[in-house]
Amino acid sequence: MMAHLSAIAIGLVLDRIIGDPPTWPHPVRWIGTLVSRLTAKWNKGPKAFRNGFLLVGIVAASAFTGAFLLVSIGHSIHWLAGVAVEAVLIAAGLAQKSLRDAAEDVYRPLIENDMPKAREKLGWIVGRDTERLNKSEITRGVVETVSENTSDGVTAPLFWAFLFGAPGLWMYKAVNTCDSMIGYKNEEFRHFGFASARLDDVLNWIPSRITGALILLTTKNERSLTMRQRFEQWQRDAKKHPSPNSGWLEAATAIQLGVELGGINTYKGIVSDRARMGTPVFPLEERHIKEAIKQMHAATLWFFILFAIGGLLLELT
Repeated sequence: MMAHLSAIAIGLVLDRIIGDPPTWPHPVRWIGTLVSRLTAKWNKGPKAFRNGFLLVGIVAASAFTGAFLLVSIGHSIHWLAGVAVEAVLIAAGLAQKSLRDAAEDVYRPLIENDMPKAREKLGWIVGRDTERLNKSEITRGVVETVSENTSDGVTAPLFWAFLFGAPGLWMYKAVNTCDSMIGYKNEEFRHFGFASARLDDVLNWIPSRITGALILLTTKNERSLTMRQRFEQWQRDAKKHPSPNSGWLEAATAIQLGVELGGINTYKGIVSDRARMGTPVFPLEERHIKEAIKQMHAATLWFFILFAIGGLLLELT
């Protein structure tokens, strides 16, 4: 257990400091290549729905097995080598630094009133149209992205790493990659991507709720709400979101910042009116991007502490 927890702790630190250098090879790219090849081969005809289950199963099993073999080879050399290999694999599967950097890439031109640059940078991290967004809407896009991906990109991978080590984390990352590539309800992927989307929802169900609760418990509430008031509003607003998991993050963030998230988005010219979460006590401003990043770091730290304590207690019993 101590070796396992040490690998997770080292992985967290490595990700926080180094992140994912763009010139380094990354397993997600390899997973994406596999998904693309299987999609081109299998997303056709009446068997597309069944093939979607095969795809996510094969991709997840391949990622789990690859990570398991690498960690096993490391441990066969020396337990320290095993910890080092697992730590690197865990660091590669987390997104603290990349998420923070992406948010700050929008924040910097925003505070300099360089709106074209801010819209361009936002367009790199969201699917919505950004060409006509004002400052408030750009800020909302960043805050929502950081909030949602605190679970998707950080605590959910950690959750599966705590349960099954680096192989568990990469099993989750494989499913998450499948969902991001084919888990859409459009004509092309409605049937083929069904399994990937639903399995991703299942794997995120527990981490998203724990992370949202930690945001409410461990970060500053700008409205000085009692804990009971926070959790009552959280239960009310989280269920408004079309995603079964994202609302638990975005609602918690909105409640703590005293802002309103959700609203009108456009996707390739098609208008989508998302449910509003939170109470707009304060207008969305650039500073809220920094606050969302702080929430991500606080929730990540406490998520690790919570599960590390649980792991140590299990070891002692």
